[in-house]
Amino acid sequence: MSDSYKISHWRQYPPGTTRVFSFLESRGGAFSHVTLFGLQYIIKQYLEGVVVTKEMIDEASEDFALHFGNATLFNEAGWRHILNVHGGRLPVRISAIPEGTPVPISNVMLTIENTDPAVPWLTSYLETLLCEVWYPTTVCTQSRVMRQVILEALEKSGDPAGVDFKLHDFGFRGSTSVESSGIGGAAHLVNFNGTDTMSALKVAREFYGERMAGFSIPAAEHSTITSWGREHEGDAYANMLRSFPTGPVAVVSDSYDIFHACRQLWGAELKVEVIERDGVLIVRPDSGDPPTVVLRVLDILGEAFGTTINSKGYRLLHPKVRVIQGDGIDLAMIQNILGAIIAAGWSADNIAFGSGGGLLQKVDRDTCKFAFKCSAIEINGAWHDVSKDPITDHGKKSKAGRLKLVRRGDSVATVTEEQSVEVNLLVPVFENGQLLVDQSFSDIRSRARAVAPILV
Repeated sequence: MSDSYKISHWRQYPPGTTRVFSFLESRGGAFSHVTLFGLQYIIKQYLEGVVVTKEMIDEASEDFALHFGNATLFNEAGWRHILNVHGGRLPVRISAIPEGTPVPISNVMLTIENTDPAVPWLTSYLETLLCEVWYPTTVCTQSRVMRQVILEALEKSGDPAGVDFKLHDFGFRGSTSVESSGIGGAAHLVNFNGTDTMSALKVAREFYGERMAGFSIPAAEHSTITSWGREHEGDAYANMLRSFPTGPVAVVSDSYDIFHACRQLWGAELKVEVIERDGVLIVRPDSGDPPTVVLRVLDILGEAFGTTINSKGYRLLHPKVRVIQGDGIDLAMIQNILGAIIAAGWSADNIAFGSGGGLLQKVDRDTCKFAFKCSAIEINGAWHDVSKDPITDHGKKSKAGRLKLVRRGDSVATVTEEQSVEVNLLVPVFENGQLLVDQSFSDIRSRARAVAPILV
């Protein structure tokens, strides 16, 4: 679980090297703050307890001899030291900001150093695995910004209390693997309560102690509507109402003509049944230009079912009818749709969103410019600052020293241990194979869902 070139790094440090100190930060990118999530998953899944065995070392020795064509590059003695002296537990210390805490960009979020001077190479060897926290952190960060955008629209035009279920995760099928869907889906659930990505529920339960992190409702897909045939589209809709007589139900309605479905089928033939049913019908358009289609759907449903004006002066559909837009949804599209409907006098209460690829897949490590760098090294008992400063890109200049994160008024700052005696906001979470802090999903949610960033 590392990059090939890491195998030879144990020979590359200066003679007398006993400790290596590295850190993770977001150097910038799309957002002003980043919200750490997923480190506890990585620790529990890959680092905690005995993770090095004789069989693993034997296998690695054979594999790397074949991989490199050289049997001497693999540090077999170093790994056997970890096995024999530490019982196969990793002698490193990881400190991090509590998960769910929004931190301004360009600040240290995580540090790692080896605790056994015999294995200084281990710190950077674990970079590959630890750096993968970029993914859940970026999903969590973006989802949190989506929540803020929706919340602002609700504060302006509707009821902010409904924000928890305004963005539903549709991303399972668009993810690169079951594991990535679980990690990314759990990151989204830090900010919202709605999901169809059941792998995320398992991650939240097994790694963060949350018995049920997300919720869903009965919903139609195109196959369950089109299987009735075009001439029986209305029967398919009636079946949805009768099969699920209580609670919310979502029905995709664009299999043929979304506007006809809203005006004639929902708004005329099934109108009484919709109103008398003990629950809300959520109409789902799924094609076309989202702002244009959503506005027209709202107008047609408003004409058919009637509207009221809320206390903020915006129109609300009949309480038994709402809309969910689940096609083409990312951060920019959420902003476009909300801007369009509010400008037309509609409350944001009328709509919810479903997002798949735009939520879990349209991100990469450069979205928030994550970097993991060595910043200090101990040689013959003395610490030395380490950094890079490429002449071709000063934006990639890295921080130097044994870093800590401290409060500075209403904000935070990254300083070195020598510069400050202030309390380090980075908390030790892992040491010598043991998880030190078991963070609950509910606590992480509380930190992330603060209206303003906790550390601004």
